[in-house]
Amino acid sequence: GSTDTPDDVVHATCTAIQEAFELRMFAASQDPTGDEHGWDIPVVLFPGGAHALSPAADAITFMMLMNSTKREFLVGEQVRGAPHLDRFGVEALPTGYVVCAPGGRVGEVGAADLIQSEDGELVHAYALCAKMYGFSLLYLEAGSGASTPVHPDLIKRAASVSGLTLLVGGGLRTPEHVRSAVEAGADWIVTGTITEDASSMDELRERLLGLVEACSN
Repeated sequence: GSTDTPDDVVHATCTAIQEAFELRMFAASQDPTGDEHGWDIPVVLFPGGAHALSPAADAITFMMLMNSTKREFLVGEQVRGAPHLDRFGVEALPTGYVVCAPGGRVGEVGAADLIQSEDGELVHAYALCAKMYGFSLLYLEAGSGASTPVHPDLIKRAASVSGLTLLVGGGLRTPEHVRSAVEAGADWIVTGTITEDASSMDELRERLLGLVEACSN
């Protein structure tokens, strides 16, 4: 999702992930107690634009930044990227993308008219619009590493629109944040920044386990 990540880096990353999954699948297939199908995991791109695509991906969140004030992020990048995705054979997942305050870097770069915590009716209208456009996913984001996550009231209003899979991300640092988002109606949780400063694999595993448990409890 980084706004300036180029094609070659995205492609190298996708390829490395696919190869890692293939190795784990092979290892599981050699173990009588292993479950190789458990490693049949799709690699889905969350792109920063038409400059960040890869044929090694299985799918892509094909997004409209719905509250952007720039044509580029409403349809421009999508028009540039569509022929490449068609040629690659990468599955497009139609996604409405709405940036909420504080917005962070994506709010700045995407020139988003940020959704405030009291804008429940507005986010409900965006969710209805996404459904009427035929989007299958709606993503509410507060910005990568946001100081505060998307307000639960906004999540509830978006979740009240049926027929959408609701993703929520940005600022979800603790199990309590995640639990609040899930209880408000989030179907999927998006996180990443909290994994970047882990001092060890054990710490990273512990952090992720806490978030997963918060989603399921």
